Amino acid sequence: MQRIANLIIKKDNQVLLLKKPRRDWYVAPGGKMEPGESIFEAANREFIEETNATPVNAHLKGIYTMVIKDGQQVIDEWMLYTFLATNYTGVPLEENREGILEWHPVEALHTLPMAEGDRTNLLFAVNEAGMQYGTFEYTADFELLSEKIQQSQEA
Repeated sequence: MQRIANLIIKKDNQVLLLKKPRRDWYVAPGGKMEPGESIFEAANREFIEETNATPVNAHLKGIYTMVIKDGQQVIDEWMLYTFLATNYTGVPLEENREGILEWHPVEALHTLPMAEGDRTNLLFAVNEAGMQYGTFEYTADFELLSEKIQQSQEA
């Protein structure tokens, strides 16, 4: 099973997103974990590689199972670990090999083109306290079939 870690920066009520050219969808910078790497290491490494900036005080906000189905058959499945940081050092790139980096108001997460599961987890990451867990089922064309969400907070 593939493991993916991503990281979103929220600063001054803006978020830094990567616009991927394939679908013109927005995502948080991130990517595949390397063997032996922790989810924290992967999220930070991927963010630095894709933005040329370093997140400050990143923390885990969500753990998700992503399932791609063809009818009832599972054709792909991966885990996604979403981190949030509220500051960074360095100057983010405007573009990289993955796409275009853009700052958007937090409210734009409601309407920007993206996978619906990403919308759910990024809105939680930037607006809510605690942790979120979930399972998202999609068609091969990334139409959301279902989502199951759970949340927890420290006492």
